[in-house]
Amino acid sequence: MVLAPKLYQFLVGVFASMGSILFGYDLGVIAEVGIVVSFFTGGAFCGAGLAGPSGDKLGRRLTIVIGSIVYLLGGALQTGAANIHMLWAGRWLAGVGVGFLVMIIPLYQSEIAHPSIRGTITSLQQFMLGIGAFVAGWISYGTYVGLHDQAQWRLPLGLQMLPAVVLGALIMFFPESPRWLIDHNRPAEGLQTLARLHSNGDENDPWVKAEFDQIQESITFEHEHEAKSYLELFTNRSSFRRLFIACALQASIQMTGVSAIQYYSVKIYGQIGISGSDALKYQAINNIIALVGEACCVLFVDKLGRRRPLIVGNLFNMVCFLIACVLIAKFPPGSTNNHAASWGFIICTWLYNFSFSATCGPLSWVIPAEIFDTRTRAKGVSIATMVSFAFNTLIGQVTGTAMTNIGYRYYYLFIICNFTNALFFYLFLPETKNLPLEEMNYLFTHAPYLVAGHDKTTYQAGYAEDLERRAVEIREKGGVVGEEEHEEHATQEQ
Repeated sequence: MVLAPKLYQFLVGVFASMGSILFGYDLGVIAEVGIVVSFFTGGAFCGAGLAGPSGDKLGRRLTIVIGSIVYLLGGALQTGAANIHMLWAGRWLAGVGVGFLVMIIPLYQSEIAHPSIRGTITSLQQFMLGIGAFVAGWISYGTYVGLHDQAQWRLPLGLQMLPAVVLGALIMFFPESPRWLIDHNRPAEGLQTLARLHSNGDENDPWVKAEFDQIQESITFEHEHEAKSYLELFTNRSSFRRLFIACALQASIQMTGVSAIQYYSVKIYGQIGISGSDALKYQAINNIIALVGEACCVLFVDKLGRRRPLIVGNLFNMVCFLIACVLIAKFPPGSTNNHAASWGFIICTWLYNFSFSATCGPLSWVIPAEIFDTRTRAKGVSIATMVSFAFNTLIGQVTGTAMTNIGYRYYYLFIICNFTNALFFYLFLPETKNLPLEEMNYLFTHAPYLVAGHDKTTYQAGYAEDLERRAVEIREKGGVVGEEEHEEHATQEQ
């Protein structure tokens, strides 16, 4: 059975995003924040930093293998922990592995995807993260209710290793990034991989030849004119602009309040009188709602774009936190038996989770993976992911103390930050929907810094149209691939 090229790309993206299940599972299986969680996010910070040079030197697939192996070592230490220090060491190693994976996977997905479905494929990162959290939530609930010995926590920690085994063992059977191959002077393999991804292996396909030429020209230009090192990411104006947007985006995601809710869900529910198995049950329901939101993003991100959903999502998050803050302020936990207020709070967290999962969460992986050029993509995404885990650790450390000392007033921070996030992206983030990766240099060089109010067609170069034009020219000149075969390729890509 021959798969349509876009379906094949999607399935490769689905398999690669198994690494994201590990991150989501770890987020879901730890219900209380503390040093254990901070060891995990601190390890992930280190892993994301190491994945940058690894992705450049060794390739995207080998970096995924390394991340899977490190995660397995961490999982084994956690599951067999004889004392708290072994558990800490295991959490840190698992974090390093997750840092490798969540940094490299969306980058790999973006480099294998057709521009028209790139957002769909890279948003799978957050969807699979949601699946991991969903599975962890219900496993934690089941083991909490049904088990009463060490298996209550060893079983959930042991199960986390299964996806890493499958991912690490099989990823080398899938194609390497064609852009990485071409950038590393392996053009024949790059062309072969492009054909495998976009035309069922036909290297003479006009669209494949046109994309190959466009990638080669872009990489040649990058070698001569664009940033090549970490230092040049900060000194090259276009590269620094992209790095600033990517890092601001990842920091803004943590400042929406999502980590505070993920890590402290049980404690937050306890503040309104919901504890024990009921709290875990409501959190598990929350995970289902997140999956629905993430599925909506996968389905619609390449139709709605990146910019508008990110702005609207942050504003909706702000409204949810505002209502939740008012409810807790007016009906303090323990001082009233107002069940309607408690349910109002729960519904606010559910609505917030849907909003975040449908917009901010997936787009935080989609945008950084597509805005850099081939030479700096691994470096830029690595730094942005490190920022994400740095802010993740920060929120994890301060939330417990803040909730204890100032209670609902802590929500003021997230109300303000969600608003400023929306304002920032309205002013500074250009739309990247459906643009080839090779057009990003032009976009971030020519687009005004304040993009609000400007017609985006004035700073887009039309690389997608140029690609189609080149394909037509190659078909007409070559005479080998006729009109019927070209139409068949177009049908397959649909």
